[in-house]
Amino acid sequence: MTDDESRDPELEDDDEGEDEAPSKGRKRRPKKDKVLHTRVPQVLEEELKALATSWRVPVSNVVRTLLEDAIDVMSAAEKRAQSELRSLTDRLGPSPRRAAPAAPAPSAPLEGALGVTELTLVSDSECGVTGQALKEGEPALLVHFADGRPPLVVSPACRALLDKS
Repeated sequence: MTDDESRDPELEDDDEGEDEAPSKGRKRRPKKDKVLHTRVPQVLEEELKALATSWRVPVSNVVRTLLEDAIDVMSAAEKRAQSELRSLTDRLGPSPRRAAPAAPAPSAPLEGALGVTELTLVSDSECGVTGQALKEGEPALLVHFADGRPPLVVSPACRALLDKS
């Protein structure tokens, strides 16, 4: 922008006296647009000036119009993208991820056991087979399964059930 354009009284931010009460008989002026200063490459400045000359308007009006149009285009694109995403999710159904068919439940709680880890409990627990209370410091077994079930804490008395499965 040239010095003449930056001093254009129509574009300058004139906050003087706006917050003060108006004098008797004088109407309060509406707030004006704010001034935005920015640096642009020389090539862009030349293009903006040439466009402003061809439109016969100040460069500041060209810049304002281009910015407003760019924001309108971005807003429209965002709305369209959101609409397309909603349409896609509606077509896919309530859950886009399809759950794998559940494996049949084992007939015995320890069926499909892969291995056992002996451990000493550091906190109270409960046997996953019998429901018996297991106290901190007592021995227990941690049963691991091949089918992806989480490990199961069981009482050492349940070892016999593992030998049968």
